[in-house]
Amino acid sequence: MSADTPVHKEDEDGAGGKMPLLDHLIELRSRLLKSLLAIAVAFGVCLYFARPIFGVLVHPLVAAGQGKLIYTQLFEAFFVEIKVALFAAMMIAFPVIANQLWKFVAPGLYRKEQRALLPFLFATPVLFAIGASFAYFITIPIALKFLLGYQGEIGGVTQEALPSVGNYLSFVMQFIMAFGIAFLLPILLMLIERAGLVTRQQLIGARRYMIVAAFAIAAVFTPPDVMSQLLLAVPLVFLYEISIFAIWFTQRRRKTGAEAAPVEPPEEAKG
Repeated sequence: MSADTPVHKEDEDGAGGKMPLLDHLIELRSRLLKSLLAIAVAFGVCLYFARPIFGVLVHPLVAAGQGKLIYTQLFEAFFVEIKVALFAAMMIAFPVIANQLWKFVAPGLYRKEQRALLPFLFATPVLFAIGASFAYFITIPIALKFLLGYQGEIGGVTQEALPSVGNYLSFVMQFIMAFGIAFLLPILLMLIERAGLVTRQQLIGARRYMIVAAFAIAAVFTPPDVMSQLLLAVPLVFLYEISIFAIWFTQRRRKTGAEAAPVEPPEEAKG
């Protein structure tokens, strides 16, 4: 390479060079096939262990005092096992899917952008797992105890809960997914702040609107009872406040790092 050959900014900052559209599509197909293969392998394993996995999901119901599940359609129990296996397979294969997504996106990013996004990539499954665990160990038992409390005699008639396997699985999955996604709120807010779409001051000013939005989201993603909605809305508001503090903390670190970075002399002075 001659001395006057221009150097692309992508090469200077560590981002990959330009790739033709066909190569992008081939790369995307390769990443998708690897992700689907991971899901398929995990699905096969989880289908074999579908009943023990469902037994884990049923544990909060048993702990709440309900020892019976029914199915009213002949194929309902079969499809429940399929759904359980697919649900578990998506959870197990998520690290592979995230890794393939990162390998597809990372070559087009500068080194500085890669370093900025990596912590969010690692934090996503951790926060989702925390949210799902919060739903399984705390929220679902409280909701079940509240909802099953309506059993008993009313006007001489015995009122008894007989949940079906399909309805119960939908109930559990709805809670786990809703809380898992809700706990990703700090990552979402920190990313859009990092992108310059919002500021911390704007988030503080929108606090009252967030409270209303939290209850609206809870009304959509949880069963239509007040207790379940409160169990999601309150953590959402709490996570919003954590996000504001986390943004303040990262802004302070960036400011400290910028002040500590050495200032390079202009090009004329280097000679």
